[in-house]
Amino acid sequence: NRDRFLLSAGHGSMLLYSLLHLTGYDLPISELKRFRQLHSETPGHPENFMTKGVEITTGPLGQGFANGVGMAMAQEHLAAKFNQKGFPIIDHHIYCICSDGDLMEGVSYESASLAGHLKLKNLIYFYDDNSITIDGSTDLAFSEDVTKRFESCGWHVLVVDDGNDLKAIEKAIKDAHRIKDKPKLIRVKTIIGFGMPKAGTSKAHSDAPGEEAVKETKRNLGWDENKHFYVPKEASAHFREAIKRGAKFEKDWEALVVKYEKTHGDLGKTLQETRKNKLPAGWEKSLPKFDDVEAKATRAYSGEVINAIADAVPQLIGGSADLAPSNNTTIKNSHDFEAGKYDGRNIHFGIREHAMGATMNGMSLYGSVIPFGGTFQTFSDYMRPAIRLAALSGVQTIFVFTHDSIGLGEDGPTHQSVEHLAALRAIPKLAVIRPCDAHETREAWRAALERDNAPTAFAFSRQKVALIDRKKFADAKGLHKGAYILAEAEDKQGKASTPKLIIVATGSEVGLAMQAREQLNASGTPTRVVSMPCWEFFDEQTTKYKESVFPSSVKARLAIEAGVSLGWSKYVGDAGDTLTVDRFGASAPGEDVFKEFGFTVENVVKKAKKLV
Repeated sequence: NRDRFLLSAGHGSMLLYSLLHLTGYDLPISELKRFRQLHSETPGHPENFMTKGVEITTGPLGQGFANGVGMAMAQEHLAAKFNQKGFPIIDHHIYCICSDGDLMEGVSYESASLAGHLKLKNLIYFYDDNSITIDGSTDLAFSEDVTKRFESCGWHVLVVDDGNDLKAIEKAIKDAHRIKDKPKLIRVKTIIGFGMPKAGTSKAHSDAPGEEAVKETKRNLGWDENKHFYVPKEASAHFREAIKRGAKFEKDWEALVVKYEKTHGDLGKTLQETRKNKLPAGWEKSLPKFDDVEAKATRAYSGEVINAIADAVPQLIGGSADLAPSNNTTIKNSHDFEAGKYDGRNIHFGIREHAMGATMNGMSLYGSVIPFGGTFQTFSDYMRPAIRLAALSGVQTIFVFTHDSIGLGEDGPTHQSVEHLAALRAIPKLAVIRPCDAHETREAWRAALERDNAPTAFAFSRQKVALIDRKKFADAKGLHKGAYILAEAEDKQGKASTPKLIIVATGSEVGLAMQAREQLNASGTPTRVVSMPCWEFFDEQTTKYKESVFPSSVKARLAIEAGVSLGWSKYVGDAGDTLTVDRFGASAPGEDVFKEFGFTVENVVKKAKKLV
């Protein structure tokens, strides 16, 4: 239970580093001197995994703004869940400095709209209104009335006319604290590079001032121009008071929590478990076994998993960008997360994919919740910056992408995902999982929940997938190795045989591979089928394991996936081939589109035999 400070305007990172040093964080002045240097703890933009005290990774403008909204959502959810009379366990504010550039980015508008709708009262944002960007004055491209814009979104706006008037800023903060029913924006009029020779111009934004300009700036501010990295003793002593104050606040809060846990039974126990940011013991027992499963789309299986584990994993909270019935993301035994009903676990993000991704990152960074959010896989493009930052920041955000291919059908090429699997796989540290059946879908969720230091993206189908007899074929737990031998090669008599051909596939195409295998085995071409739901997991395996799945002696390899071929050469080799989709799709029933693009047993067998 502590205030959060976010620097959405991440290019001002030295302000944050200086304050962290002054207030006693483990950031010595020697690191300030190494600003923007290799392996320093003071990178050009704040990175949450690099510097102690940095809450979020910022730099791409607008992201920090939206992260803060997500943090406020997590805070309200936990407060509604745990706070009791006399026990304000979760009760604090989230502060953020945002810039003109932040407010020009669309993601800030999306998330501001969502925050206002949800009445996130603990948000207090400072808008550094200096009217300057790199190109020059903001009126080159930005002339809207920001106050009216935020008021129309449901925010309370306060104005400070002089950014150097500390008393006015303090008054604005106190006034903001008194507003209890909406988020607050404090619009502070500032002069960029105040005190510098080029103050108030774009030169003060991005140009290195030079030694003489630095000296002149110090003189203008009444500072000794010959002292470098100098902190007066009285200033240091004043800032370091934060250490004792913080320790007392923490001690008092911990005492309150101990009392709470003693007086609130099961709720106290749940709070204790939630604070650990660990999954509850035995949660896996709630995962569905899918013993008598029917043929469905993997998106439907995903919905069943979510609802099976919801009670066992109370940290799980999520929703969709206005596609909940299609994404199957609704937790059926919970209500909606709305203003005044923050204990609900079903979030309506609205048609705001970018804000959904960025707010989920904020929720994850806040801690004690595991956020998930769904949309069509094609629309992952709208939220790519947030997905990338989730991976860079190492946070547990779960992206539920459905309608994963041309199998989407009638909505046509605008909605049919083609290049997106490759694009998502290109992001370091992001695990992209495309399961082939109910059992792999269950294991995909298990993997995502156990990955607490990185994001996961699911690729679920709209089209039904084949039923795979897991008593006859390999256990779906092979998913955790990324790729595994689903069905071994056999001779004409049905006996195990050394493979002459390997078919590797993902998602709904695994069923197609299994059908082709039967014909190929029967015709005298012993064929192994490898299910490869997650490239990233497979790449982490030992050389020995990789060789066991793809023996170097078997050159005949065929990859089947309803997406672009990019990347598959790594696994099929120069002698292999692919059955993929390297052009946009078409509007027609999914089965017809698959047939048009060659995803038939006959075509698979034909392509396979050419390799042997």
